[in-house]
Amino acid sequence: MFNKEELDKILAETKIEFPDFEIIEKKDSTLMKVIDVCLKIITFGQMNMFMTGFITTLGQKVYVTNSWKQGSLIGQASILRHERVHMRQAKKYGRFLFSFLYLMVPLPIGFAYFRKKFEQEAYEESMRALYEHIGEGAFLHHNREAIITQFISANYFWMWPWRKDLEKWYDAAAEKIKSR
Repeated sequence: MFNKEELDKILAETKIEFPDFEIIEKKDSTLMKVIDVCLKIITFGQMNMFMTGFITTLGQKVYVTNSWKQGSLIGQASILRHERVHMRQAKKYGRFLFSFLYLMVPLPIGFAYFRKKFEQEAYEESMRALYEHIGEGAFLHHNREAIITQFISANYFWMWPWRKDLEKWYDAAAEKIKSR
């Protein structure tokens, strides 16, 4: 059974790897509030859960929702491992280039190849974390659908329109994780 000590270990490992790592509540961040308004405007109101439904990482700061502390320990660990992948990506590419690739290349809407690539790497880590703790339940249909929906909805600015491509990726990633 996953416990608080295991979550604390992930937090400590993250702090060692990223000394400026910090968890901040979105409600306490003016920047997150501004981003929320901008997202609502550019998605015509469809991205209306930025403050309440999404964890956001900028640099080594992880901005969490009000419900973060009430979430399951496994859920928190999975999210932290996902966000740590993004921190590693930003470190590898440099923050400016990572942000530019993530947001703009080749297009900010509908064909955001690098956003898809970066999120696939991070979601694979989320899937791996869940599988390590709950086994086959990590790959139930509703989990698969929830992840795929992130890629094709306003949640990530409609980053990838080819659902079949995403289904193939998800299924292959799940098989790879189970085979290890």
